[in-house]
Amino acid sequence: MISVTGVSKMFGVVRALNEIDLTVGPGVCGLLGPNGSGKSTLLKLIAGQLRPDTGTVRLLGQDPFALPAALRDLGLCPEQDRFYEDLSGFEFVEALTRLHGLNVEAARQATRAALDRVGMSRDGLKRMGEMSRGMRQRVKIAQAIAHDPRVVLLDEPLNGADPVARADLIRLVRALGDEGRCVLVSSHVLHEVESMTHRVVLVRAGRMRAQGDFLKLRELIEDRPYRITIELDAPEARAFAARLVALLHVRSASVNTDRTVEVTTVALDAACQEIPAVAAELGRVVVRFTSPDADLESLYRYLMHDD
Repeated sequence: MISVTGVSKMFGVVRALNEIDLTVGPGVCGLLGPNGSGKSTLLKLIAGQLRPDTGTVRLLGQDPFALPAALRDLGLCPEQDRFYEDLSGFEFVEALTRLHGLNVEAARQATRAALDRVGMSRDGLKRMGEMSRGMRQRVKIAQAIAHDPRVVLLDEPLNGADPVARADLIRLVRALGDEGRCVLVSSHVLHEVESMTHRVVLVRAGRMRAQGDFLKLRELIEDRPYRITIELDAPEARAFAARLVALLHVRSASVNTDRTVEVTTVALDAACQEIPAVAAELGRVVVRFTSPDADLESLYRYLMHDD
């Protein structure tokens, strides 16, 4: 649904993007990278707001810069907070929905449905200038989905949202993906992206570092074993560690306390299956099993901070 091939973009002497290749289909995909990595530039290229210097961008098979009709199936929630402050949230969303070609009645129905979906049925009647930052963010998302687009671009969609609103909007993003839409979410808050999707694109200094399921990508980093801490229901740590270190995929096992053992392994899936079985052979139960190296943050740390 989104295809980017060999795309580079210059701003003066600054190369914002360098030979980017990207394919995104239905579902939610996280676009990750530090500030200045080129995430917003990439979204603007997909949205037809910029033309690439080299390469091609296709939105549902069409050039979004050259063919405005291609944008009818696109919803964009920009990072910038810009509104007509005297309009109500309803009037703002309705006006933008009319620009997508809906007639007056259809636009009003679509606006009501979109504001209801983001939890702004009542507060959407307030003037934009009277709204909190979180409310304004919800209105931005509402205008991005009101016209029922097949592709949705969300640039830092949870900025300014309180914890309750963040949880609601995360559920909304997942639901949009479950409906078969292509949802590309740019964010720097890793745990929020992880709660939306396992599919990620990592960009650093304008270059693609990785794309795919972050759990599978993490498995490819063989020089960084997983650390796992296991806690038993009784003081049997020494015997437990001795049994674990004999396993083929376990590199080391050390005793932390009389109930806890830390293991390093290059095969997380195998460890998850075999470690509880070893505990059961000793007549013990695993009461805690944690790893700081099996999440999106660990992948991001390895790929974005290590040369």
